This record gives sequence, structure tokens and C-alpha cells, in this order.
Amino acid sequence: MRGTAPAVFAKSAQHGRAPELLTDHLLATRDAVRELRRRTGAVAAAAVVPTGLWPVAEIAALAHDLGKVARGFQDMLTGRTRSWGHRHELLSLGFLPELLSNADQRLWVASAVITHHRSLTEPALSGPGSSITAMYTGMTVDDLREDLGDIDDAAVGAMHAWLSGMLATPSGIGGTPAPSAAALVAAAHAELSRLRQQWRHPVDPGTGLAAVLLQGALTLADHLSSAHAALHQHQPIGTGLTDRLTRHFGTTDWLRPHQRDCGEVDGHLLLRSPTGSGKTEAGLLWAVRQVHALAEGTGAVPRVVFTLPYLASINAMATRLGELVGDPELIGVAHSRAASYHLAVASDTDDGPASHAAARKAVSRAAATSLFRETVRVATPYQLLRAALAGPAHAGTLLDLTNSVIILDELHAYDTTRLGYILASAALWDRLGCRIAVLSATLPTALADLVGATLHTPVTAVIGPAGPPRHRIRLHEHPLTHPVTVAEIGARLAADESVLVVANNVAHAQALYDVLAPPVRARHGEPAAVLLHSRFTRGDRNRIEQALTDRYRATRLPRPPGLVVATQVVEVSLDIDLDALYTAAAPLEALLQRFGRVNRRGKRPPADVVICPPGYGSRRGDRSGREYADGVYEAEPVRLGWQILTRHDGQPVDETAATGWLDEIYTSGWGRTWHTEVERARHRFTTDFLTFDMPFAGREHLEDRFDALFNGTDAILARHRDSYADLLTEHPDRAGRLLGEQYLIPLPDWANGIATYDKHLRVRVIDGDYDDERGLLAVRPVAGTAVYTPGEVL
Repeated sequence: MRGTAPAVFAKSAQHGRAPELLTDHLLATRDAVRELRRRTGAVAAAAVVPTGLWPVAEIAALAHDLGKVARGFQDMLTGRTRSWGHRHELLSLGFLPELLSNADQRLWVASAVITHHRSLTEPALSGPGSSITAMYTGMTVDDLREDLGDIDDAAVGAMHAWLSGMLATPSGIGGTPAPSAAALVAAAHAELSRLRQQWRHPVDPGTGLAAVLLQGALTLADHLSSAHAALHQHQPIGTGLTDRLTRHFGTTDWLRPHQRDCGEVDGHLLLRSPTGSGKTEAGLLWAVRQVHALAEGTGAVPRVVFTLPYLASINAMATRLGELVGDPELIGVAHSRAASYHLAVASDTDDGPASHAAARKAVSRAAATSLFRETVRVATPYQLLRAALAGPAHAGTLLDLTNSVIILDELHAYDTTRLGYILASAALWDRLGCRIAVLSATLPTALADLVGATLHTPVTAVIGPAGPPRHRIRLHEHPLTHPVTVAEIGARLAADESVLVVANNVAHAQALYDVLAPPVRARHGEPAAVLLHSRFTRGDRNRIEQALTDRYRATRLPRPPGLVVATQVVEVSLDIDLDALYTAAAPLEALLQRFGRVNRRGKRPPADVVICPPGYGSRRGDRSGREYADGVYEAEPVRLGWQILTRHDGQPVDETAATGWLDEIYTSGWGRTWHTEVERARHRFTTDFLTFDMPFAGREHLEDRFDALFNGTDAILARHRDSYADLLTEHPDRAGRLLGEQYLIPLPDWANGIATYDKHLRVRVIDGDYDDERGLLAVRPVAGTAVYTPGEVL
């Protein structure tokens, strides 16, 4: 018998909120879909969805959680039972057949509903897992009805009537009689069988991509409504940017010809321009044109995503863009340590140590960016590549990228695997209606040709001016750590010059610092000598980078004397300017980036950049037979670069000619191998990640392969364990864990083997020697593992 319909809830009471009614959540999710539609615009890649992606996504939003009417689910929300043990999205399917007359449309709505939390099927060649199919394979209707437990007829009737009223449009019948609870289960069982049959075989690329985009629309809308979050619907990088840049520079004649040319490009852009020539401004002026074009063509509010390869450069760019648009809250930061960035900014603003309140706000800001709130974001390419994992966790990233403006700053050529992955993704972004710009001071023609061949629509190339020579090449006969080289650096320091010394690995950097720093500190004070590399705690590295930037900021005159010893972390991460550079030989692109840290503005006669020969040898544990420069870089491109530099020893660097130097390397025998490896990586990533031929199959098997390429690991020192634990005890929430991140030290992924995992603190712990001035010095091994010393592997 049907009685009065009980209240049906979607969410339990939490964070001071009352329990949320199911209908309220469904309406909020529908409204979130509408927000996404206003911001994303027309999605050409989803044209195969019957009646259109957005109408289907709206219906799916209204229906996706209706299965929560089950008594077992409601008991779980109210705490009467710990777990229901079933999937509410399966039961949600039972409401659809009576209310959607268009079978094709119903198929797509049902597909979105059933996959908004879990995959429909297991990946090929996979064993049993947690997909919907794995949970319910072999169940008859009677089995399912018994397992799902009690379902109140009155609640079903109320939800059916509500959805019927919401669908009283051409897309639905409306007014149909409500099914009984038993009929609801039978309909859900039948719909699941239909979906399994429909998606059991590979589909064509267009259908697969459309399916993932639909899944992304619903999952992202569901996350937005659950978080009670709103999306920004305005793009601040648009009309008025030129005026803001004029105010920023304090002059009306800042605009250079190559920047004006970029602002007139309509479509993809390749900009090759030296460090310090205003690439960022050129990219932003290009973005303004693309924002207007995409808004007119698709109705979107295009997102502008600025990617850079290093976290420090990302943080600096976020701050810079916040100042430019007049409000840092409009800029999202998307990387693994985004909350740490927001916390550092808050601490600087408060002029005091990080507080729990500031940490909570930082966590909130990072969470909002993870929901794609802001229309301007600064990110690592890795964050965009994760869209390839699709599924319930990542399909929303793919949807958000649609009709976006993407600026790839400093795309490096020498890492063939990552470059291949980025190129493969760029081809997909092109299909999604994105406009893409590649900005680089070191862009070999071979890479420019690859970009042009990858994208489906034309690419415009702009070349920036070389300007006056900023650097003079000097090749040294001795390695960077040789006593003769060290004495020469010491003489410059004694003459009150500011000298940047860049080593290829941490061990060499530490050894050089130990010898060179004491007399500098004695002469000019402790701040005059700084060591920077990747093996500091986050807190110490932030402190060092801030001090380094404050002392050697490119706009500061006169330049103070001093010493900076660093590894490759200095290449594109800091806007600093010193008098001279001593560096170990590395790939030519890396060297050109290091050159850009001296005489950065080109206001002086050419500064000396002294390049020292590296040591060549194999890596411990590497059985490939390859040689590496200082244990870090592949030997052959370093040797080729050295040969080219030999021809220009003692000469000023013509930065226009430097492109020809790079072309010589990339057209060599090694270059042909490089090209093959990039294409192989691009094809592999496309085939393995970007075909979407089984769009609703689990992709968990791909995550480990993906993360192994990009992820390192973090650990705390055993001596910091108590301090870390105290923070978590004092602040038992995500803010407390964020405050504890100041103790984390980044390590290579393989270093998991030399750490122990503390299950209580949920963090890896290493027993190591550490100094806040010199960083990590050694790690004592876990039983059965080899000791780690800095310098063996980057």
C-alpha cells in the first residue's frame, strides 16, 4: 500500500549543515549542469549524443541519485547502519524507462547515471574488480530485489511524480503512473543488461569521446552541487588587458613588434623568443584574441590555462597574473602543492607564521580550483594530461578543457616521453576546440614541425627579436668541481661580483657550496651565500627561494654581491639576475635557460657564462649501457652541444643563431633517434589513453603507468616525526596535514624503497642526515636496501 511519502535525503548532516533533501540535491546538480553549459559553450566533439549533450546531461542530473530512495541507503545516511553494500546509481536506472520515450536518448542518460561514481565494466584482460558489472554479474531480478532490501512504494511514487513533473517537456513523457518498488528493481535490472550489451565492444572514436564528455558533465556537476560551489562566469583576461599592462609597466611604449603580432594571431601560436623578451605578455595578448573568438563561436566563457614545468615558476606566475587582473582570487593554481602556495601567500599577507585558519582557507582555495572554479589557471602540464585517465575521477577535466585557451610555456624537447605525451594530448585538445600556444626561448625547428604536424588546424609562427648580446661563452678545461675552477669562482666573489653556480646534481652543488660559501658569508653576511636544490624540506625551500628572489630580483639595482649555488631547479623558476654564471655542461636548451639568470634584462655588456665539462658514466643499477652527464642527462646531446659551443668559445651569444645550434643537434643521428622516440611516445599515449574506445570500462590499470612517469614521492625525516604528529593532533583535518607539509622532502619515486610508511600518520619516513642550509645529505637504508646519497640520480 502507498502511504505518505517519507522524507528522502541525499546527504547526511555534516560540517554544520542539516541533512540535504534528495530533490534539493538533484535540482542543484541540474543547475550545476546549466552553469557548466554557460561556461563551456557548444561542445562540437559531442555531436553524436541524441538531442544534444547538455539536455541529456540535465536529465541525467535530475535522475542520477534517485536510487537513494532505498531504505538501506537512507538508514546508512542516518547512522542506523554502517553500510548498505549496494550502488544507488543502479536503482536510479529503474526510474528512466517509464519517463523517457526516446530509447537512444535514454541509453545516453542511463550511461551517465550508472557511471557517475564507478566504471560500468572492468578493463580488458582484468580480473574481478569494483565495477558495476563486477558487483552484479549473474544476479537475477529476484536476487537483486532480495539483496537491495526494502524500498518504500510511497517514496518511489513521490520521486517518480517529481521527476515526471520535471520532465514535462518534449524530452520526456511526464504523467505516467509510478512503478511499484518491485517493478523499479526489474526495470533497473533490464537497463543494466542493456547498458552492458551496448558498451561491451569497442566504439568509434567520436562516440567514445562524446561518452567521456557526457560522463564528465554529470560527475563535475555532481561534485559542484555536493560542495555547494559556484563557477566563475567571467574571463578577466580580455578587454582592457592592454591598458592594465600599460599601467603595470608604467609606460605606453612597452609593446614590442612580436607581442603585437601575437595579439593579432587567430588560432594556434608558436612563439620563439629569448628569455626576458616579454614572452608572457605576448602569450597573454594572444589569449585575449582567442577568448573573444571562442566566445563568439561557441558561446563559451573560455578558460585560460597557463602551464609551466616547475612549481616555483607556477607560483610566481600565479602571483603575477593576480596582480595583473587586480584580484588574486580570480587565479587558480593547479598542481600537487596548490594548497601550500595559497598558504604561503596568506602567511606573507598576514606577516606571520601560518595559522590554522589560514591553512583551512588554503585548503578551501585548492579544493575550489580542483572543481575548476576559476576561469584563469596556472598549472603543470601534468594536471592537464591527467584528463587522459577519464573515468568518474577525471572525465570532468576533459570537459572543462573544451573550448579553452592553453598556453604551454617552455615546452622542453629533450624529455622524449613527456614531450610525446603532451603532443598527443594537444591533438585531443585541438579536437575539443581549444586554442594552443607554445612559447619558448629554446624551440628547435624539429619540435616546431612536430607541433605543426600534431595539430589539425594551422599554426602561426612568430619570432621574437634577439636584442643585444647578453652573454659571452667561455669554455673551461676543468670540471665545475675542480680546484682550478673553484679558485676562479672564488676570485670573482672576492672582487664583489654576484656569481651563479649551477651543478647538474645535488652532491656537486653541496660540495661547491661547502667550499665557496664561508668566505662570502664572512665578507658580506649570511644572506650573501645561498644553496638551492630539490632535496630541501618544503618549508626550507620556500624560505630559500624567497630570500634568493628578494636579493637578486632582476629589477633590483645595484646588484648586491654574493653567491648562489643551485641545480637545474633555477633554470626557469626564478626571476633573478646575477653578474656571471659557472655551470656544468648540460643539454643546450638547459644551458640557454641557465644563461637567462645573468644579465637578464640585457642592460649591460655581455656577461660571462662559463661552461665546464661534465663527468660521463653509467648510473648505478642502469643496465642499458647508456652514459650520462654527471649521472643526470643523456650523454650524446650534451656532447653535441659542447662541440657547437667550442666553435663559439669567447664569442657573444647570438640568441637568434642559437636556434640554428639546436637544429644542428636535432637533425643529427641522435636527433633522428629523438624524433623516433617522441613519435613512439606520442603514438603510445594516444593508443593507450586517448582512444576512449571502451569509454565506460575501468581505467585504473592505466593510473600506475601514468603516475610512474610524473610522480616522485615525499617523506619526512625521522627527527621531524613528533612535530609532524603534533600538528595533526592539534589540527585533525586537512588543514593540519597542510601545515605538516613544511616537513616534506621530495624524493625520486624509487626512494619509496628506502623509506618506511607510518600508517598512523599516513606519511613516509626516512632516517637521514639533514641540514637546513645544505639540505638532505644522506639517507640510512632500510634493512636490505642500498643507502641513498645525493647526486646519484636527479
